[in-house]
Amino acid sequence: MKKIVMKLLASCSRKIIAKYNPKIIGISGSVGKTGTKEIISLVLANKFKVRSSIKNYNNEFGLPLTIIGMESPGKNVFGWLKVFFKAKRLILFTDKTYPEVLVLEMGIDREGDMDYLLSIVRPDIGILTNISHSHIEYFGSLEKIKKEKSKLVKNLKKEGVAILNYDNKYLKELSSEIKSKTIFYGIERGADILAKDINFILPKDFLREDFYGINFKIEYQGSVMPINLPKAISNSQVYSALVAIATGLHLNLNLVEISEYLKNILPIPGRMNILKGVKNSIIIDDTYNSSPESSLNALRTLEKIDLKSGRKIVVFGDMLELGHYTEEGHQLIGKKMAEIGLDLIFLIGEKSRDIGRGAIEAKFDKDRIFNFSSIEEAQEFLKNRIEEGDVLLFKASQGIRLEKLVKDIMAEPEKSNELLVRQGPAWEN
Repeated sequence: MKKIVMKLLASCSRKIIAKYNPKIIGISGSVGKTGTKEIISLVLANKFKVRSSIKNYNNEFGLPLTIIGMESPGKNVFGWLKVFFKAKRLILFTDKTYPEVLVLEMGIDREGDMDYLLSIVRPDIGILTNISHSHIEYFGSLEKIKKEKSKLVKNLKKEGVAILNYDNKYLKELSSEIKSKTIFYGIERGADILAKDINFILPKDFLREDFYGINFKIEYQGSVMPINLPKAISNSQVYSALVAIATGLHLNLNLVEISEYLKNILPIPGRMNILKGVKNSIIIDDTYNSSPESSLNALRTLEKIDLKSGRKIVVFGDMLELGHYTEEGHQLIGKKMAEIGLDLIFLIGEKSRDIGRGAIEAKFDKDRIFNFSSIEEAQEFLKNRIEEGDVLLFKASQGIRLEKLVKDIMAEPEKSNELLVRQGPAWEN
């Protein structure tokens, strides 16, 4: 039955794309896909009718459902009938409200996944954010991940454009293999769209509504433009903004317009989002997902914060799907934690014990490291040790569901549906 549904979804999606001919933006990468998708969509929505991947729909089911414009009905047979009824209606009749631009995450877990997604839709714009260790468990090597993800930008439409992260060595190597136009973005000199003079403005008092964010300058084809990202605190958000700028320029927006649109971007739940915690503490919520690369980036942000009082605390859970890199990847994060001068380390899950081992190896005091087998086990222990002015960084892979612990210590848990990831009935278990 699953294969029949997949085939029907793919067939309907191809017909819908052929009929409405929207601009297709395909996004892949080991990290940063969802945040990049959100910012691109918000920028382009000022000029176009835009639809982006619903939630984190990025696979053989999610991508067609986004094209159709329906959420997954799960195991509800009548729900699937509604999906196919809407698909047929889109095919047989013309819907004048159908999006002009589709921004689609194209996630892969195994070899061959990208081929299947490209059999449904062929993008006009292909974006690769990063090649790193996410999902290496199923690929075995970074070269195999690169090979699979690069299919996206090697199979663009004739007039398509590939937008690539210049700072990632695996993507930098791709330019000679791509037939279409290529735009590189990054913070390293040599990128076509270069971010420079990056300035992090962190709040002096996190509990007041001080301005905070990132200011930087864009250098592009001899022009320089200041960019402001209010409420952004991480380099990952700079990269997402660079992709949105590259995409907007290709679709004939100008830099001035784009810079204004970026000022209106709000924090995205679970992605380096600052929240108020109990006892006048501060939460940096980065619970959407985790990998060694994104964890290092989050820790670098925490390192930049200059506290007048209070402590720097991390609450990290397992990083999943790292395969043979699991032990090394976790220990790498522990060593970074020791380097940046944390006060306390809380770890959840068996794999995350290697974070502690890495920290101890780098001379971090083992008595300031606490290990827990589950979120429930950690809840009261953590809450009892929080003090006024503490800043706590939360990060783990999706499967750990660390947002449950964030909800338990946030000052306004009644706002969890608005502020946290993976809320609502579908995520209750």
